Formats: sequence, structure tokens, C-alpha cells
Amino acid sequence: MTTLTVTTRGQVTFRKDILQHLGIRPGEKIELNLLPDGKAELVAVRSKGSFRDLHGFLKGKTNGRVLSVEEINDAIADAGAMAGTNKA
Repeated sequence: MTTLTVTTRGQVTFRKDILQHLGIRPGEKIELNLLPDGKAELVAVRSKGSFRDLHGFLKGKTNGRVLSVEEINDAIADAGAMAGTNKA
């Protein structure tokens, strides 16, 4: 169990090992769900992403070569798999 200290301003700082355990990286958001009996659930907010996020993701990776539709589909699938594992 980890114990955190609340500052006089009502703030709590999560240590790096806790954030890593939750899969939360700098700049990401967390969600706190208030439960009955004074309990709470803390979860990482996962971005759903959008089509616009794909813009330019192949830039610099093709050495000027034109890719086939199949190669582009493979690249999109690979990027999606990496995003799903939080290792992107």
C-alpha cells in the first residue's frame, strides 16, 4: 500500500513509480471516480484518437518512396498496435 500526503493547499503528488504502474505519462490526464463510503477509483484517461492524428505520421519514414495501399494499411495497423500498448 502507498500512502500519499495532502498539502495545506489540498494537493497530492503521485510518485513516478505509481504513475508508471498506472501507465500515465507526463501531459496525460487521470480520472477520479467518487464511490460510496468515501472511496475513489483512479484511472488513466485513454485518448480515443482521431483521423486527424494520422496526418503526417509517415513523414520521413518512406525515403521519398511511394507506398502501396497495403503498405499504408500495415503502417496504420502497426501504429495502432503501438498506441494500444502505450509504447508509442
